[in-house]
Amino acid sequence: MAKKPFASSADLGDKVETLEVLADGVYALTAEGDPNIGAIEAEDFLIAFEARATPKAARDWLVKLREHTDKPIRYLVLSHYHAVRVLGASEFGADSIIAHEQTRFLINERGKQDWDSEFGRMPRLFREPEGIPGLTHPDITFNDRLEIPLGGDRGDLVLEYCGRGHTAGDICAWLPKHKILFAGDLVEAEAALYTGDAFHFDWATSTLDKVKQYGAETLIGGRGATARGNEAVNAAIEQTRGFLQGMITKVGEVHKAGGTLKQAFEATHAHLEPKFGRWPIFEHCLPFDVQRLWDEFEGIDWPRIWTAERDQQVWDQLQD
Repeated sequence: MAKKPFASSADLGDKVETLEVLADGVYALTAEGDPNIGAIEAEDFLIAFEARATPKAARDWLVKLREHTDKPIRYLVLSHYHAVRVLGASEFGADSIIAHEQTRFLINERGKQDWDSEFGRMPRLFREPEGIPGLTHPDITFNDRLEIPLGGDRGDLVLEYCGRGHTAGDICAWLPKHKILFAGDLVEAEAALYTGDAFHFDWATSTLDKVKQYGAETLIGGRGATARGNEAVNAAIEQTRGFLQGMITKVGEVHKAGGTLKQAFEATHAHLEPKFGRWPIFEHCLPFDVQRLWDEFEGIDWPRIWTAERDQQVWDQLQD
């Protein structure tokens, strides 16, 4: 059997990027399973949501956005700390960068290791990586909720922590007026979940319950197509929950029976692949996902730091 290419290292084909106008002054860029990104217009400024992996990748997004608005970017909101979401921040020229307090902690604790790890796993996303000036550090942080008035009749943008999930510090961006939710990587619309830094049990229950309580009519997840209509929004949330619960069931069964990590991976892959295997980055993510969930069953609450070396070790043990 041919050896599988490491993570997404062989995924080098271009993806079609589509800018969607979700409502007056509300924008999203989706890209066939690549990380999604967005922006919200206030009366006289912009709020950008997510920063992409490099300044060049951010610039490509901003060129498209500037076809619709020339307002200055006052705030850049980061949903969490992962490198492909934050390292392009310098291109935005934002007055302030906003994130959860735990995101700031995680950047300080493991930001450089995560940068090296994600560059090795997803090199295509790092367009002109030499342009990255360094780690991205937010200057405004919060723990529960932060509201930004948009001015005029635009309402507010509500940034909120829904609980531990994809990481310890994921936040959503909610526009009550339009019932539009930018959910970050807490929800994926037909894209596989990366859960290497996750809290599976919280995420699959109380955190997704809170996300669902928004009653959103439009949802932009971390990857995948925009979900339009409450039925589609709820389907995306429940697909995400189903992926997590499937992992918890299979890894838990093997762990309880005294099996091995490799057996847990094989059982989980066999269980999830028929439904989720066609989704973007399924094969890439699952070894790291199972390792993290196994750690949780072992009583390791705070995720261990991924390095490029540890990535390769887990891949060699499980995926090949």
